[in-house]
Amino acid sequence: MEYRLSARHMMLAIVIPYFKLEFFEECLSSLAAQTNKNFKVYIGNDASPDNPKPLLENFNNRFVFEYKEFSENLGNTSLVSQWHRCIEMVADENWILILGDDDVLGKNVVESFYKNLEEVEGKCIQVIRYSSQVIDANSKNISGVHKHPEIESSQEFLKRKLKGSTRSSLSEYCFKKNSILEIKFKEFPLAWYSDLLAVLEVSNFQRIFSINQAIVYFRLSGNNITSRTDNLTSKNNATFDFYYYILEKYDFRLDPELNNLLLDHLEKTFLDNKKRMFRWIVFTRFYFKNKYFKRYINFIGKCGIYIS
Repeated sequence: MEYRLSARHMMLAIVIPYFKLEFFEECLSSLAAQTNKNFKVYIGNDASPDNPKPLLENFNNRFVFEYKEFSENLGNTSLVSQWHRCIEMVADENWILILGDDDVLGKNVVESFYKNLEEVEGKCIQVIRYSSQVIDANSKNISGVHKHPEIESSQEFLKRKLKGSTRSSLSEYCFKKNSILEIKFKEFPLAWYSDLLAVLEVSNFQRIFSINQAIVYFRLSGNNITSRTDNLTSKNNATFDFYYYILEKYDFRLDPELNNLLLDHLEKTFLDNKKRMFRWIVFTRFYFKNKYFKRYINFIGKCGIYIS
């Protein structure tokens, strides 16, 4: 299914990896309400039991969209793979925003994108970030609006994130298409932290451009990955993998403060699930290779030198 509003060239693709119908109408309505319609939506159905076609018919002539049904469900085993095959639907657009099927865009998100695009591309920035606000299942605000420095290094952003002074979710970012196709999202359990790592890698650990005049609303519904508590072990594994990946691959890029913050968080994640023998082996090899001997001895003391 494809609907075309006009033949004009569009710079922005909004990609929706679809699975849940519950909040999808509100998501689509936020696209129809955009003050600038110069975008195309690509919807990839992850073999959902909830057929969105009748709903999509209501949005014909309201914005440009292309819809595709996949016969195999990937999100249950590899959410990143579902993201990638949805991104492959994108045609000529140069920028990609990956929108959760339960999230909502403020009405001026696209308008603000074009207002700032010349500056963004003039500075060779590869990642754009919007302000964000968390909403619940009833679309009520349950957080303040999270704003950011207009131009911020991704290392400084990660420091703020690790210190708990900001938040992050996939829907609030636009990525340069060529960069995300080259770098791709890394595979972590539940795709937990895969989006945050993409921000760091696509920006090449350099600058992010923030648009604070428009808001992306992230839904904490009680039924999405962030909300659920039956997946804590998988989240812990993904968190450990994320910290280890950055420390192992990008240690030469990290300033001392960020390096220490990541080590602190790696150790905390380890302590939250220290019974995995393989993790002990990886952890020990990493600390000895990087000559963190004193830190390793202190950490062993925290563990009580007890593994069961």
